[in-house]
Amino acid sequence: MTPADAGESDAVLVARIRAGDTGAYDTLVRRHLRGAYTVARRLLGNKEDAEDLVQDAFIQALDRLDRFDASRPFAPWFYRILTNRGLNAKKSIRLRTTAGLHEEMVGGGESPQRAAERGELRDALREAVSTLPERQQTIVQLAEIDGWTSAEIAGALGMADGTVRWHLHEARKALRTVLAPLRPEEGR
Repeated sequence: MTPADAGESDAVLVARIRAGDTGAYDTLVRRHLRGAYTVARRLLGNKEDAEDLVQDAFIQALDRLDRFDASRPFAPWFYRILTNRGLNAKKSIRLRTTAGLHEEMVGGGESPQRAAERGELRDALREAVSTLPERQQTIVQLAEIDGWTSAEIAGALGMADGTVRWHLHEARKALRTVLAPLRPEEGR
């Protein structure tokens, strides 16, 4: 990114792109690439599919740039394209799934019993999250795993901050119910 591009708003970059400046599009892509990849990875759960989704979303955004309302922020508009394409891809294709290989236990590490318990808890949590509606799965993963704020999630998914907080609250409540049997008993 050149020093001149660094301070330009997304709106200025969009205007430059509409005028035919391909460098401005490169700047806009680099500005939003990391966040887009994070959202795509959370939606699809797979590095390669996420990379394809991000590339596809940026291409579609460029194709639709003439329909973008420049008086509004670019990021929510773009993330809406990314999210919709990601949810459609998730519904329309069976994504490759691979089981991770368990690493060999090395002397001095945690005990095999503890490793097995952690694996069971991780699997139970993954299964519990998978029972949530897709939007809540994405919100939980972005908030709890990636550490995004509700405002950042709202911008990325094109929804109100309060709606994100409500989805997160409902998802946590559902997860507490599903995972309650795994809680250690008091006095253990």
